[in-house]
Amino acid sequence: MTSPPLGAVLDDLHRAEWGGLVGGLVSMTGDWALAEDCVQDAFASALVAWRSGGVPDRPAAWLYTVARNKARDRLRRTIVEREKLRDLADLAAQADELPEIDEKTLPDEQLRLLFTCCHPALALPNRVALTLRAVAGLTTGEIASAFFVQESTMAQRLVRARQKITNAGIPYRIPTADLLPERLEGVLAVLYLLFNQGYSDASRTDLADAAIRMTRNVVRFAPSTDEARCLLSLMLLQSSRRAARRDKDGQQLTLENQDRSRWDRQSIDEALTLLTPLTQGNKRGFYRIQAEIAACHAQAPSPGATDWRQIVHLYDMLVTMSPSPVVELSRAIAVGMATGPEAALEILEHLDADPRLSTSHLLPAARADMLVRAGRHLEAATAFGFAAQRATSDLDRQQLLREAAAAMRHSGTAKPAQPETDTSTRKKDDDDPRTR
Repeated sequence: MTSPPLGAVLDDLHRAEWGGLVGGLVSMTGDWALAEDCVQDAFASALVAWRSGGVPDRPAAWLYTVARNKARDRLRRTIVEREKLRDLADLAAQADELPEIDEKTLPDEQLRLLFTCCHPALALPNRVALTLRAVAGLTTGEIASAFFVQESTMAQRLVRARQKITNAGIPYRIPTADLLPERLEGVLAVLYLLFNQGYSDASRTDLADAAIRMTRNVVRFAPSTDEARCLLSLMLLQSSRRAARRDKDGQQLTLENQDRSRWDRQSIDEALTLLTPLTQGNKRGFYRIQAEIAACHAQAPSPGATDWRQIVHLYDMLVTMSPSPVVELSRAIAVGMATGPEAALEILEHLDADPRLSTSHLLPAARADMLVRAGRHLEAATAFGFAAQRATSDLDRQQLLREAAAAMRHSGTAKPAQPETDTSTRKKDDDDPRTR
């Protein structure tokens, strides 16, 4: 059997071990930037050394040893410059005595790092950015791209976040049992945001994959925590449709138009296994409800077999628990599928007044879809055109214009309808409820 290319081996190790390696060095040195730099240098050394000598039997331990040695050397060189100089001999001993590590402990180091990055003392955007850098191993440039800011801006944000951890004396540890529920809620919120960013942007699937890996680690640590298991189930169910979400031209496909044979059944089965023991109780949490909605779609053998009434029931609970315009929009679509498009159009009309939807293409796109189902094709063409004006990506805009043209053909009208000019600021929002 042919061995995988060295680059692929290192990529896999980077995804799986980065957070643990950085966490191990942070634990030993207390210096975040030093830890990240030395681990990055260790991967660069591996690319050279393993090309000629082969991949070692314990690659994670090899990487940690090299990173630890690099950290020791840098500490020695800068020892006289350290602001918190205690005793030269003691500090030199510290540099020499950075301990070995068993790679089996790396997942625990990653968890400590994750809980530290997600500490409530940090602003939520900084928690997300620091988690992406320190735990997931993304570069500052990659994180800046995901946040739509300049790389220099993101670099400053990361520096401030690390300084906040140091200055506030935030401990590098997994919280004690009495603090775990509250702290775990914050960690899950960050992982949920990371996954959604990667899921909604086809070019950033690495973010979704990183969120799944980190959530697996949390579930390993707290296997009896319902919401952690449900969040992992939700991620797996959503990710299982990745290969079927776009056609060969890159256009997004709604659930009813996706080829269900391309859904990843292994991920679906794992997700349902995580979810099944939890559906017997009466109490449903935020992630559990969403996972059950996704499970309704995953278990339907065809679009027509989808249990839309159950989905409406679940959205009713979600709107009560966590009201938001996108949740209400998703519920309206489910109502339309369960009881008819006119009922959905009535709900969508009330959402027109919500300023949070005033710049998004989601509302007019949903209305257009329901108008088509109601046979009101001319109105649908106008709504599709209006949605196209608000779309933030060329692919979505082109798709909506094609749907507008198709609706116009069905209406029997030769001249395309002209929507009112929309001069509002466009907002990135690829979370189209129709494609869930």
